[in-house]
Amino acid sequence: MTHSLRIPDLTIPARPAAGTGWSAGVGPGDAGDAAVADVDVIRVRGGARLAGTVHVVGAKNSALKLMAAALLAPGRSVITNVPRITDIAIMGEVLRRLGCGVRFDVDDPVDPMVAVGGVARSRSVTIDVPEQPGVEADYDLVRRLRASICVLGPLLARRGYVRVAHPGGDAIGSRGLDMHISGLTRMGADISGEHGFVIASAPDGLHGAEIVLDFPSVGATENLVMAAVLADGTTVIENAAREPEIVDICTMLQRMGALIEGEGTSTITIVGVPRLQPVRHATVGDRIVAGTWAFAAAMTRGDVTVTGLDPAFLEVALDKVVAAGGLVETRADAFRVRMDDRPRAVDVVTLPYPGFATDLLPMAIGLAALSDGASLITENIFDGRFMFANEMMRLGADIKTDGHHAVVRGRERLSGAPVRATDIRAGAGLIIAGLCADGVTEVSHVHHVDRGYPDFVADLRALGIEVERATAPEEPELTI
Repeated sequence: MTHSLRIPDLTIPARPAAGTGWSAGVGPGDAGDAAVADVDVIRVRGGARLAGTVHVVGAKNSALKLMAAALLAPGRSVITNVPRITDIAIMGEVLRRLGCGVRFDVDDPVDPMVAVGGVARSRSVTIDVPEQPGVEADYDLVRRLRASICVLGPLLARRGYVRVAHPGGDAIGSRGLDMHISGLTRMGADISGEHGFVIASAPDGLHGAEIVLDFPSVGATENLVMAAVLADGTTVIENAAREPEIVDICTMLQRMGALIEGEGTSTITIVGVPRLQPVRHATVGDRIVAGTWAFAAAMTRGDVTVTGLDPAFLEVALDKVVAAGGLVETRADAFRVRMDDRPRAVDVVTLPYPGFATDLLPMAIGLAALSDGASLITENIFDGRFMFANEMMRLGADIKTDGHHAVVRGRERLSGAPVRATDIRAGAGLIIAGLCADGVTEVSHVHHVDRGYPDFVADLRALGIEVERATAPEEPELTI
């Protein structure tokens, strides 16, 4: 019998683990929601100005890893402020196939500020972890969600053996697992690859180690921290990632009983403990979604207030908006961006946190494409991120790329055209660029956008934008 996990706007085929019960909680207002189709398109009409308030819920890049961290403690953990996006549903199914019970519920109460059409845009997820979780993460899910590789560390720590399909993910360049494997090997794991799987074993358990990362990889830092919390002895990770999402995961682990120091710095020290306890934890706000709205306000010469996160997480990005001529006001859990005139050209260089986030590069290119002057954009993180530039050029953007660099010469207006989202952030960037183009822009493959932006269309409408989501017409079959 085939079941389905349903949360609003998506349906993921689900296969319950043998001998376990599970349910997919459906909150008020969910009845009748349609599944997302890969052939959906989003159409926007240019010439609009974003104005109003938008609330940002929990960070996708944190929530996914928090769900994996729940594997470290048998019992029931609850994670709140989880975004209502496709990737969360996929991770829920990864955990189910590992023997966990997973239930999604509406975050309560439903605050009008954080709801769309009376339906909460965030969820809580309840995860019931067995004493002996499964040890294999299937390819059919892992290929759709690269973040599912983060079950590697927790399962190796809990079970001493794990098979995880080699991940897929966005088409934005190589994302090797070398640092994950090297670090776990130093902690005593034996790791090999076979038939498309990463196979790790540590029959005698993991032990503490000194690990120096070649690059402050977020994924490697997360996997190594989660493995180290149950290891025997002390683990020190040098050149660790410093992102707010790393701090969020460490905070949850500390509440579970882990001994961690130095989170948010380049040196994290973990003293292993024998056992952790389940916990309730709220996901940190999504700085990438918030940054997207900041650049959208600047690009459309709008006035947008963003609530739901600490603006200190976006210090560099907001500084770029100010340098481009925007006015930025901040408070503890919100910020406002207003742009009255045509933006000035600014140069952008992506770097690990606290530098300019690579996930905001499409928005930076979009701003540059409309600015007065020429901007130099440098991408140092993912080598395929400039695939987005080809689609922007279809909208009339003047972009010349050379390796990791792009020179963007701004124009007063872009020109609406059909374009294709190549990844999550590129999809959002193209939709926003379409707001600054003459005529109608149609963005296809918007299932990518669903993976990172809950209720993106509804948010645009709430900010005064004429936008439509529709099923793309079928292409005629060609024969010879």
